[in-house]
Amino acid sequence: MKTLSVTEVSRNFSLVLDEVERDQQEVVLVRNKRSIARLIPEPQGQNALEMLGDLYRKLDDETAELLSKAIAKGRSTEVGTLAELKDPWAS
Repeated sequence: MKTLSVTEVSRNFSLVLDEVERDQQEVVLVRNKRSIARLIPEPQGQNALEMLGDLYRKLDDETAELLSKAIAKGRSTEVGTLAELKDPWAS
């Protein structure tokens, strides 16, 4: 975490934003020795495969296998459906 005065940030706003983006580090803005705001980088985006990978690790074996088959079926130009999958978050 980096701390900068409001004056310094206003004079170098574009450079500060570049640093926040590049270093993925938040910046605290200080005015009159008090923290008044934070610039926080957006989380880096995930592609669909990464998101499915995260989901896949949370599923039980049977549901994960059904999901894999449904995805493979959809890739083979057949009309695939996810209707047979159970909701992993349902009680």
